[in-house]
Amino acid sequence: MKEKETTLIPKMNNYREILEYAQKNYDNNIAYKYKENIEDKNTKYVEKKYSQVIKDVKAFATALLDLGFKGKRIALIGENRYEWCISYLAVTCGGMIIAPLDKALPDKEITSLLKRSEIDAVIYEEKHEELFKKLKEDKDINLNTIICIDKKEEDKEIINFQKLLEKGRKLLKEKCKLYDDVKIDSEGMSIMLFTSGTTSNAKIVMLSQNNVCSNMYAYQTHFRIKEDDTLLSFLPIHHTFECSITILYGFYSGATIAFCDGLRYIQTNLKEYQVSIFVAVPLVLETMYKKIIKTIDEMGKTKLINRMIKISNGLLKVHIDIRKKVFKQIVDNFGGKLRMVLYGAASLDKDTIIGLNNFGINSIQGYGLTETSPVLTAEAENKHRPGSIGYPLDNVEIKIDNPDKEGIGEILAKGPNIMLGYYKDEKKTKEAFKDGWFRTGDYGYIDKDGFIFMTGRKNDIIVLRNGKNVYPQEIEFLISKLPYVAECMVFSREASKTDTLLMAKIVYNKEIMEKDYPDKNEEDYEKIIWNDIKEINKNLPTFKHIKKIIVTDEPMIKTTTQKVKRSEEIKKTEKELEKIK
Repeated sequence: MKEKETTLIPKMNNYREILEYAQKNYDNNIAYKYKENIEDKNTKYVEKKYSQVIKDVKAFATALLDLGFKGKRIALIGENRYEWCISYLAVTCGGMIIAPLDKALPDKEITSLLKRSEIDAVIYEEKHEELFKKLKEDKDINLNTIICIDKKEEDKEIINFQKLLEKGRKLLKEKCKLYDDVKIDSEGMSIMLFTSGTTSNAKIVMLSQNNVCSNMYAYQTHFRIKEDDTLLSFLPIHHTFECSITILYGFYSGATIAFCDGLRYIQTNLKEYQVSIFVAVPLVLETMYKKIIKTIDEMGKTKLINRMIKISNGLLKVHIDIRKKVFKQIVDNFGGKLRMVLYGAASLDKDTIIGLNNFGINSIQGYGLTETSPVLTAEAENKHRPGSIGYPLDNVEIKIDNPDKEGIGEILAKGPNIMLGYYKDEKKTKEAFKDGWFRTGDYGYIDKDGFIFMTGRKNDIIVLRNGKNVYPQEIEFLISKLPYVAECMVFSREASKTDTLLMAKIVYNKEIMEKDYPDKNEEDYEKIIWNDIKEINKNLPTFKHIKKIIVTDEPMIKTTTQKVKRSEEIKKTEKELEKIK
């Protein structure tokens, strides 16, 4: 075991090789853990060993190949669950092409994506059945086969997942070689992913299995998942961040993956599954951290905790780590075993990063895009720089294009994890590259130690009338540090032909406001917030000053990974401002 922790897992070229490696090395480990029925308080816990998973993957792939799906495209939509993972691995290990779909998409967009990506079959949950039955009859769409994960009764139009799995098991017993005869093309298109754009015309990203495998191999020098680790699968499983790190890297490492019961049950699940690694988004971590700090404050232990933090940090300098013992009660709020949180999609509040690390929970920021399989940069377990997005993975090159006086420019990347291109869109594919380098569309700078700091998306940069650039994320980071701020967004509005007004939309936490200002009403909240914004302005150059604020307790429009859909939110806010006039 100790040897495996210090030695890198060999580089794999495709998922079939990962499956074979797992069979040799992890056969007896528990791969997946979940509840039979989350609504039943006395439900049984289901445990699936790697040996069982591998048998199920081969069986399901064999059944799909027997249906004539070799090389075909299969969409997959559903909750984070065992059958989703089996389907994903079976399709890709069987030489077919997988297209994971966001379960939260409206029917119209699902229809558009199926049509544009020329999908042959779909594996889905029963709640989507009405839509897929209709689409199966639609002559403009290539959908010939629909496979329901949940359905048990007989239906001529629908294939039942469990029955198909049983058929595959029977075929394997009869020595069927369909699966064994498939040769995986590691470099060809195997995964079709849809970017989380704010329009229905999302780009279709083409990835190879080697793209993803090269990325997983490189994770190991930044953060290690071990065989005795348990990960909680919470983020939408179709998303490349969750799929690549929790599902695939977890499997690659021989760890156990537990499925979350839902957003409200995260803390409960962390405890009951004894989770040691949690892949999350900043909003979730910040909410959890704020609750813990609030509890410490209410117990009157803030001074004591701060004193113990100073002592433990002093001992850390001489390589003595007492954090897990000293802060046991706090760590128990996360289940007691949590050693590392991996996060991306947005910046985490600096106080939360430092706070989690003070309690002995290693927080690691990663950065990447769907097009990059997905990780480009990350902090390491023993190499941090709060506020940064880390430094490049070992097999990734990063450079700043056309930097300004402050060293800020577009982040460009090269590496084996970069996508093959956008499906049937040569124009956008060409636009995505510059002299062989992938254009991320994100702006940032590199410090003297090689850590990268992101200043914002290219499309989000506000160019003032005087030619100066304002990076909204920089100001949002400062505003988000205010204890009552749930989320915020900085944007601009033309005040006149000669003046651009910087504005901030601030969503406050009503519970915190009511507790901290019990004698105030909602009208007073705006005055309180505006006074705090004035203090932030004092530390910013005049051209970056916020001139107007919009205050609300209504959450912003977000993607399934909790990223604010800026363009949609700005449009919505503009309409609200017009009504006020």
